Amino acid sequence: MGSKPTRHHLRRETYMAKNGEVAKQWRIVDATDQSLGRLASDIATVLMGKHRPEYTPHVDCGDFVIVVNAGKVGLSGNKADQSMRLTYSGYPGGQKAETLGNLRERRSDILVSEAVRRMLPKNRLGRQMLKKLKVYDGAEHPHAGVNPIAL
Repeated sequence: MGSKPTRHHLRRETYMAKNGEVAKQWRIVDATDQSLGRLASDIATVLMGKHRPEYTPHVDCGDFVIVVNAGKVGLSGNKADQSMRLTYSGYPGGQKAETLGNLRERRSDILVSEAVRRMLPKNRLGRQMLKKLKVYDGAEHPHAGVNPIAL
């Protein structure tokens, strides 16, 4: 005389990750001759944790990312000569413009990290995710002890 199972009994719960529950890995990527935008898109996906099945939008589930050879990142077309990075100090006449090619030679870590930053959420969580990005100009990096895996 058992009762027939209803729809209520068959309901599944959606898994939601909690802070500190997801084990973070270290990943490394070589930026040599890779397109800046495509590289930044892949890095942002890993920083947010969207590559994991347990991705939860309001929790930082992403991995640490090390970018080496940022100075050799590719800029397609005429972007190196025509695209500009604008900065503004807040004072009159305080706006400065610099081509992406010049920025790549001078501070390539800024070039890559700014491209990734713009693809992350614009809130506290996005700023927390950006801290897991480590960008280096050459092939050397101080994180050899964590044994990073390729992206």
